[in-house]
Amino acid sequence: MVAPAIASVDRTPEERAAAALELVGRDPELALAEADAAVTEAAGAGDAASLGTAHRAAALALRELGDLAAAETRLRQGIRAAVRGGATVTVAEVRATLAFVLLDRGRARAALAQADTAAVGLTGLPAMRVAAQRALVLHRIGRLDEAQAEYGAALRSLEKAGDQLWAARVHNNRGMLRFHRGALDAADADFIRAEQLYSGLGMTMLAAESDANRGNVAALRGDAPIALASFDRADLQPPLASKPKPQLLVSRCQVLLAVGMVEEARTTAEHAVTALRAAGREADLAEAQLLLATASLSESPESAEAQARIAHATFRRQGRPGWAMLANVVALRAAERSGAAPRSLIRTARDRAAELVVAGWPIAELDARLIGARAALRVGDVRTARGVLEAAGHGRRSGPLELRVRRWHAQALLRHMVGDRRGSLAALRAGLSLVEHRQAVLGATEFRVHVASFGAELAELGMELAIEGGKAREILVWAERYRARTLRLRPVTPPSDPELAEALADHRRLRAGLEAAQLEGGAGGTRGRLGAAEERVVRASRVTRSPLHRPADGPIDVARLLERLGAAALVEFIISEDTLLVVVAGGGRAQLHRLAPMAAVAAQAEAANAASRSLATGFGTERGRAVARSAMEAAAGRLDTVLFGPLRPHLGDGPIVLVPSGPLHSVPWGLLATLAARPVSIAPSAAAWLRAVQAPPVAVGAAVLVAGPGLAAAADEVSAIAADDRAATVLTGADATVPAVLAALDGARLAHVAAHGALRVDNPLFSSLVLADGPLTVYDLERLTVAPDTVVLPACQSGVSALRAGDEMLGLVSALLALGARTVVASVQPVSDITTAPLMVALHQHLRRGLAPAEALASVRSGVDQDDSGAVTVAASFQCFGA
Repeated sequence: MVAPAIASVDRTPEERAAAALELVGRDPELALAEADAAVTEAAGAGDAASLGTAHRAAALALRELGDLAAAETRLRQGIRAAVRGGATVTVAEVRATLAFVLLDRGRARAALAQADTAAVGLTGLPAMRVAAQRALVLHRIGRLDEAQAEYGAALRSLEKAGDQLWAARVHNNRGMLRFHRGALDAADADFIRAEQLYSGLGMTMLAAESDANRGNVAALRGDAPIALASFDRADLQPPLASKPKPQLLVSRCQVLLAVGMVEEARTTAEHAVTALRAAGREADLAEAQLLLATASLSESPESAEAQARIAHATFRRQGRPGWAMLANVVALRAAERSGAAPRSLIRTARDRAAELVVAGWPIAELDARLIGARAALRVGDVRTARGVLEAAGHGRRSGPLELRVRRWHAQALLRHMVGDRRGSLAALRAGLSLVEHRQAVLGATEFRVHVASFGAELAELGMELAIEGGKAREILVWAERYRARTLRLRPVTPPSDPELAEALADHRRLRAGLEAAQLEGGAGGTRGRLGAAEERVVRASRVTRSPLHRPADGPIDVARLLERLGAAALVEFIISEDTLLVVVAGGGRAQLHRLAPMAAVAAQAEAANAASRSLATGFGTERGRAVARSAMEAAAGRLDTVLFGPLRPHLGDGPIVLVPSGPLHSVPWGLLATLAARPVSIAPSAAAWLRAVQAPPVAVGAAVLVAGPGLAAAADEVSAIAADDRAATVLTGADATVPAVLAALDGARLAHVAAHGALRVDNPLFSSLVLADGPLTVYDLERLTVAPDTVVLPACQSGVSALRAGDEMLGLVSALLALGARTVVASVQPVSDITTAPLMVALHQHLRRGLAPAEALASVRSGVDQDDSGAVTVAASFQCFGA
């Protein structure tokens, strides 16, 4: 639908064309209608200057609406009309705008030619406006020094003349140039000024775009919440709310890369590429292709290199050699990850760095130098590596987090090669400290978890050096330095955040509606609305900022750990170079053991898991179950021999604290003979266990007992537990809603929630427990002020978490532990609620006798009829997580 033109009385064509230009930044559709009316009037009046200006206004509106081909057509019409009428200044202005549109379409040489032609013979303010457009062309083709000089000269003249609109444009464009060169403070100042000027002129959409550009600066600084909040504000501005700009997808991709969320970044880049290709925005398309290549580096270096080559070819075709250099660096990074020959990498990196110095791309230059340095270190060329790293010395203090971390990694490698082990470890600690500080200042849990990936190489090298030293205590410290650090930081989502609360309520309502619609065979529309509601939840959670400015704690105090273990033994598994190692701490000492190749251990673990899953559900014939039990016992026996055979003489006979790694997180430990009769606690890290046992209980309220819908035995299970605890809060049936359960859980001493559970692999923070009005998600749990001291989750697989780099965990258990719950009892296997119910009743009886949760769970396992394979397997599936 075309917007009506503004009603006007006694407006000249010149005034109407000028009004259309002003409307572009507020309402492009209305601007187009007004421009078309001005074209008609100017043509009738024979006003060549106004006709050219009206076509220019229409073209700018069409550009904002995504139709570049039509915009180019209107500009060429405007040039012809202005030339015929001898309107020299108008011809120049329209040519300068044509240069802008040609640049968008990827025709950089033609754009520069138009800008140069436009500048001929102009003086005064018109000349400065054309110079500002020419500077933008120079900027986009990578001639940064020239562009910066022309921006500055144009801006001084425009501000002196009081031309606020053009001054705003130049501030915004120069801000992007400064951003690309890594001058973040200067870039931010330009964007702030542009936003102020646009706002003063009432151009809210353009002001929002400048605000979004400030988000790019925040992203490079590592402040993802501020960045995403800027993009969200821009998205809400009309007409962006109904038709978002694909450039904002590009900006979001950059933020996601800055926090290590490469999978989502890749998907976002793919959407941006599709949208920009459809819009014909060839210049932006090439930049999006380059981002897609960057986002593909970790998962598929070969694909990343191919994408980078495509982007490089596109930039060359567009006449943008500076951007082609950036594509070459991404291709170089992909070649390094693909295992290219070090000597070839050294030569290529040296050449790329030299080009980038001349072009003025300092961040990319540093990237190339680091690749060359690491390649030199791989072949023992210390002299070359040292020279390269000295030339790249600024990278430790500024630039993107990933680049700064890789700079410290290269320093650590260099120091190690010259025999400076102490210096190498210091460099690794410095790099990991950057990652830890970034985790602390981010608010969203998923950001904190993904940022850990930047420290992977540092932690691996630190572990290698510690293993070379052979000291178990040092190895334990390095294992803990990187392991599950997010769980040591309390989620910072404010419990009273109304936007997040509203988004969660909407998601819950739609989720319940989807299940009803699926039963009726018409879930399509509801599924779409549910996806939008989930996006609202994600957006609201991601803009939360953390009040923290430093990591939660320093390296683990091994002496303190040994003291608090007492008669218990801590068993921490470590994966190093595809080998499973273990540190056993207890009895005042720590010992290192090498166990087996990780592939063999993972195969044994999966065999035990598969056999126990088939038994835990209670299905199958008696003969089939007998065969499955035999297979399970055999697999569990082999796994027990591999993991604990060498350790048994060092474990004593007290409780065990297990710290799993990788695929060992899902092992049903109760099936292993070494552990079956012992109290066993599963901890995400030794530091997390130590912190939990040292912290005083803060939850002092009554017990909370909840039964969700769809579980035949849940209500009877809760009733049986409540019979021995008259003070407990009991929520069943229609009373077991998410708001009611959350209110009861806050500050409870003990919580038992018998409800269907679901792990969402695509977004583990939507993992949930199903209650009467819909899912209770991890997002909901993070809004608790005080988590219950002990939580029992008898649902299927409620103890399964999604794992990320550094054994970072996302799921129901990790959320509760991060909030301060000392213990969570949950299952890592599918279980039958009919079989589970009597085991849970027995567990609570042991807890009321004063047993610790791990002791109570061990007592439950020992009391099970050993001839009942289902009960044995279900009891073994439950783990005691935490302290």
